[in-house]
Amino acid sequence: MSLAAIALGSNLGPREATLQAAVRRLRAEPGSRVLTASHFYETAPIDCPPGSGAYLNAVLTLETDRSPGELLALLLRIEAQFGRIRGDRNAPRTLDLDVLLYGQTQSSTLDLILPHPRMHERAFVLVPLAEIASETIHPTRGKTIAELLADLPQAERDEVRLATSPIVANPGRCQGLTCLVTGSSSGIGQAIAAAFTREGAKIATHGRRSGPGRHFAADLRDPSAVDRLAEDAWNAFPEGLDVLVCNAGADTLTGEAAKWSFDRKLEELLAVDLKSTMTLTRTIGAKMKKRGRGLILTVGWDQAETGMAGDSGELFAAVKGAIMAFTRSAALSLAPEVRVNNLAPGWIRTAWGETASKEWQDRVRRETPQGVWGLPEDVAAAAVWLASPDAAFQTGQTLRINGGAVR
Repeated sequence: MSLAAIALGSNLGPREATLQAAVRRLRAEPGSRVLTASHFYETAPIDCPPGSGAYLNAVLTLETDRSPGELLALLLRIEAQFGRIRGDRNAPRTLDLDVLLYGQTQSSTLDLILPHPRMHERAFVLVPLAEIASETIHPTRGKTIAELLADLPQAERDEVRLATSPIVANPGRCQGLTCLVTGSSSGIGQAIAAAFTREGAKIATHGRRSGPGRHFAADLRDPSAVDRLAEDAWNAFPEGLDVLVCNAGADTLTGEAAKWSFDRKLEELLAVDLKSTMTLTRTIGAKMKKRGRGLILTVGWDQAETGMAGDSGELFAAVKGAIMAFTRSAALSLAPEVRVNNLAPGWIRTAWGETASKEWQDRVRRETPQGVWGLPEDVAAAAVWLASPDAAFQTGQTLRINGGAVR
């Protein structure tokens, strides 16, 4: 894997939303991993046609298995996907992606010069790059990025203004809802909790260890801990819970658990994934039904119905398939007051995906029609939709979040 620095810019259309989406697209690319990303900075257009809008700029670093030429080709494809039309060199653009550095590589072709030949002259590049890689040494100048920035006139540095604010799409779709998201300390659960919070919900989080805010620590392998979690989370809000997301799942793919026997992994998955989901759904679902409203989301797996060879495939198909079947029955039991739906993620880039081997990265490219990883935010967006009034007629359904993968 090689380390590259990429500059992002936009001065046409919804600039910040475009840059946010471009970062997400790069995060989803198999064989690459975004390590750090700067804030957004606004600068006046330089040598651009009259009337050009101000630029929003950022820089990110990523590891990649692509060569410099292959990386450039990827960036050009992404620019085109975001509506970039290449014409006049300094014309306004929806998205501009440039390779600044590729390790300590020095090379020059008709299409790509490394390091970028003008990066040391541009405050709008050096300011965000210094934020995330100040001690990186420029391959030809022999100075750190911080030193190159200090060499620029103070007036030029002052023209690069911090200009970042959160993007909220369709704010308030979950306004006032009370939610418990299990397994929300990281990954998909964390993204779901964050998305509900942005949309106006009041969140209770859960993990094995203590955490900040309205957080419940519970080991879901222990049935009595599951029972306590159901009661405590319901009582944390004056009118109980409006939404329950049963996201918690045992990690049997990374760390010491990856070395466990098949039987031990099965027991772990049955306890954490299946039994806790059933108990929480039945206990909290009964309270929701009695009160007259509620939504429950369970988490399955898109390949539970199509199958995957190997120990992990057999384990997850059995356990997640059971959750998906249980969801359909629970939806019938709790209707019409409570809706129960299942989220079935496909190749989602969680902790395991960040370090997956080249074989798995290639498999994602091959098996997903869109050719990229899904992100936890993609699953979170589906959860928010199912909790919104727009999905009021959806119950007993499995929603696959997998980039169109079918077999």
